[in-house]
Amino acid sequence: MPNIASVLKEEICRLAKKEIKAQVGKTQKAAAQYRRDIAKLKRLMSQQEKEIKLLKKRTEHEDQPQPDQNEMEGVRFSARSVKAQRQRLGLSAADYGKLVGVSGLTIYNWEHEKARPRKAQLVALVAVRGIGKREAMMKLAQLGAAKKKPRRNVRR
Repeated sequence: MPNIASVLKEEICRLAKKEIKAQVGKTQKAAAQYRRDIAKLKRLMSQQEKEIKLLKKRTEHEDQPQPDQNEMEGVRFSARSVKAQRQRLGLSAADYGKLVGVSGLTIYNWEHEKARPRKAQLVALVAVRGIGKREAMMKLAQLGAAKKKPRRNVRR
């Protein structure tokens, strides 16, 4: 006959395991629910960040002055004029690109006739054409560009 102490010990262990499993199960279910909630919040947050970026981009484009339709008739693109305008303002290609609403590489490609601006970009180029150095620096400051001293035309 088995020892009564060992039978009691086994029964107590079995009941304790059962009780622990019941308590841990509730905690595991709650933790799983919390993980699902966190994942849902992360997805929502990333979606809202994307919307914020899109809205910022739209407002930047709306802030740029738009020339009249009469002004746009007969406007032609010239790589030399883009480069001359940029140098007249004393801006780097990246800063000039911020004024126009494109990247510095795009400005470089336009100047080296590797690409041509689209119609919307051509409108922005025409809008920037009539501004001076001070106004360009003020607009760059408004756009959050790093303030740099204007480049001087140094001939070698």
